[in-house]
Formats: sequence, C-alpha cells, structure tokens
Amino acid sequence: MNYYNEIKNQIINNEVTKRVKDYSKNRSDLNKYYNVGKLLSEAGKHYGEGIIKEYSKKLTYEFGKGYGISNLKRMRQFYYLIEKGATMWHQLSWSHYKLLIALKSIEEINYYGRVSSENLYSVRQLQIRIKNNEYERLSIETKNKLKIKKFYTLPKFNGLQSM
Repeated sequence: MNYYNEIKNQIINNEVTKRVKDYSKNRSDLNKYYNVGKLLSEAGKHYGEGIIKEYSKKLTYEFGKGYGISNLKRMRQFYYLIEKGATMWHQLSWSHYKLLIALKSIEEINYYGRVSSENLYSVRQLQIRIKNNEYERLSIETKNKLKIKKFYTLPKFNGLQSM
C-alpha cells in the first residue's frame, strides 16, 4: 500500500466535496435571493413600498440581521436585474452581485459578470476592475462586439438562468 497516495486521495476527495458543497450552497443562496426579490416585487405592487420595512422587521426578528431593509432591497434589485436580461453566473457570490447591481447598464453588468466568472475574480478583484472603469475604457467597436456575441445560451432553472 502506498500511504502517500492514499493520503493524497483523501485530501483531494475532501477538497472536491467542499467545493461541490460551496457551489451548491452559493447556488441555493442565489435562488433564494432571486425568489425573495420576486416575491417582494409582487408584494410591493399590492401593498406598496412600505412592505419591505414591515417584512424586514419580522424577518430580522425571526432569522437575524441578514434580512434588513437594505438586503431586502438588494434582493429585489437582483430579481429585476435578472429579469432585465443580466446573465446569471452561479460561480459568483452574493458579494459579487451586490457590486454588479449598482452598475449602470445590462451590458456593463454582463461584461463584469462574465470576466469575473471566467477568470475567477475575487470580490476585491472585481471591485478594482469596476473602480478602474475597465468597461468604460473599452473601444466602441469592442463593446459592440460584446453586445452581438452570445456568451451563453442558458436554460431557465427555478426562475434563474443556470450554468
């Protein structure tokens, strides 16, 4: 028996399991944020904007500070973002999406989302690229090519585009 190879296999199996769990948890969180955002959007149509404040109080009491007014508003913005045509990258975390939500256009959001996903950028790396206006510095010709190019054709999954 080669003990080194056995130890190495145990470590590799553990790393793969952790990454699959992380990916699955992130995907589950993004699905939750999308669905909560959708429900908040629909509730707002029936009960007005004050509903977020009311729901925030109740949810914060029951589940903790992750459901404050600003987070609920971000979830609703996330829903609107996906509905307007932003591509969904499940490799990105909620922290990535909080940065993307603040951007001006769907094209800009899709650009930064795509490069972050393809290059496995951390939130900090994405933040630096946005701060440096990377998208704005692209030539008009390049931006037009990006608009025409189909990055992914993704099927719908539980309201979200899946990878």
